[in-house]
Amino acid sequence: MGKPSEAQASNNSLTVRDNRTGKVYNVPIVDNSISATAFKAMSASRIPGEREENETEKGLRVSDRGFLNTAVMRSTITYIDGEAGVLRYRGYPIEQLAVHSSHLETAYLLIYGSLPSAAQMLEFESEVMHHGTVHADAEHFCRSFRYDAHPMAILTSAFAYLGSYYREANPSLQGQNIFTRGDQESLALMDKQIYRLIGKATTLAAMAYRVRQGRDFVTPPTGLSYTGSFLYQMDHLGEKNYVPNPVLEKALDVLFLLHADHELNASATTVLQTGSSLVDPYSAIAAGCASLYGPLHGGANEAVIRMLISIGKPENVPAFIEAVKKREKVLSGFGHRVYKTSDPRSFIVRKTADEVFKITGKDELLETAMALHDAAMKDEYFIKRKLAPNVDFCGLIYRAMGFPLDFFPVLFAVPRVVGWLAHWRQMMLQEGGVKIWRPRQIYVGAGKRDYVPVDKRVAVEGPKLTPSKVFHSGITKRKNLASFTGKVAARL
Repeated sequence: MGKPSEAQASNNSLTVRDNRTGKVYNVPIVDNSISATAFKAMSASRIPGEREENETEKGLRVSDRGFLNTAVMRSTITYIDGEAGVLRYRGYPIEQLAVHSSHLETAYLLIYGSLPSAAQMLEFESEVMHHGTVHADAEHFCRSFRYDAHPMAILTSAFAYLGSYYREANPSLQGQNIFTRGDQESLALMDKQIYRLIGKATTLAAMAYRVRQGRDFVTPPTGLSYTGSFLYQMDHLGEKNYVPNPVLEKALDVLFLLHADHELNASATTVLQTGSSLVDPYSAIAAGCASLYGPLHGGANEAVIRMLISIGKPENVPAFIEAVKKREKVLSGFGHRVYKTSDPRSFIVRKTADEVFKITGKDELLETAMALHDAAMKDEYFIKRKLAPNVDFCGLIYRAMGFPLDFFPVLFAVPRVVGWLAHWRQMMLQEGGVKIWRPRQIYVGAGKRDYVPVDKRVAVEGPKLTPSKVFHSGITKRKNLASFTGKVAARL
């Protein structure tokens, strides 16, 4: 692969001529992709004055900042065509699944590759719901957070905390191949962790919610659906025969289904990057949860609502649009890293919103959102840049259902546990085993230089070149003004 060739190249290959050496290389194309390692064979001698850190003689490196066009694995899980606005789980269009399936049925599909029979679905759902209960110590763990802690901080920590209970699921303790062997014992062990993580995701999320409310935690009920149980655990205050509203229960299930997976997004990639070291799945899921916490990923729903609040009334939209064009304001909820047309999930979100608003009343920001949508879709500035509305507007539904803004990322993370586990399981069972992910860099720093004693150094100063000064107040300020043995220079 990637070797110099004198023979005629195959039609299904890439021919590369290295003008530095005059050599011609034929690189096979497989599934419309080429191997990045093929470029390692394309080496050359360093030109006079070239940095040795370029390692020119060791072959070319492929630079792709932000993974704009890098495929890190072969997958059979989710297909996205961003130009056409297509999203399919295991080949099934998201539009069909949203109408006919459920979140847990779709979870089975994503993880195991096919829609379950009635018997298979019953067993899968029973196992997931059975594993919703957490250890009693989890109450003390969640109570250890401040009352105003962000629920994503609690949920992220809780996933990692879970791993401390299950020694049998830790490759560091039980052997690095416990999830990669592919035999029945290994698969059963993997499935049990899948049940636990999906089942406990709603329980931990509800506990994070009730910490904020100052309420006692609720044991997962029996006889309710996955989202029904979630709503029950968040809202039940001791009422007899409490049953969540079926419209809200269904709406949340549809939104969970839509958010279950989205190919190798930032958080899924984080799970796989972490999982490639063969760490336990709880730590890998916690890493994904931390990644999703960011405002460029799972925090986008919250950002959309805050943007709409800042706009206020529909008549303020034109001025906001002009401010966006001047780069004075940031537009959230439009445009997507993958989709260059409308996100196919956005149409389902719109229909779901209509159902919810029938019983909750329309959110006061809805008219503002629609005015912004219509203005952007007609404006040449946004059309040229392909800034179509995406699924982040589902925050309007969450707001109408009464969820606080900072809980929106949690409502994204809980269903995405399914997608993370599907990709993690696929990697554990992939042909050729698991290789630790270790990307390369292009080093552009200083060349070799000798150590300089402190009394002979010239201070380097300037923005980004030295630590920033920290201004202290309160007890620290008073302490710096006091006298005591061993005191260093005051930092006021």
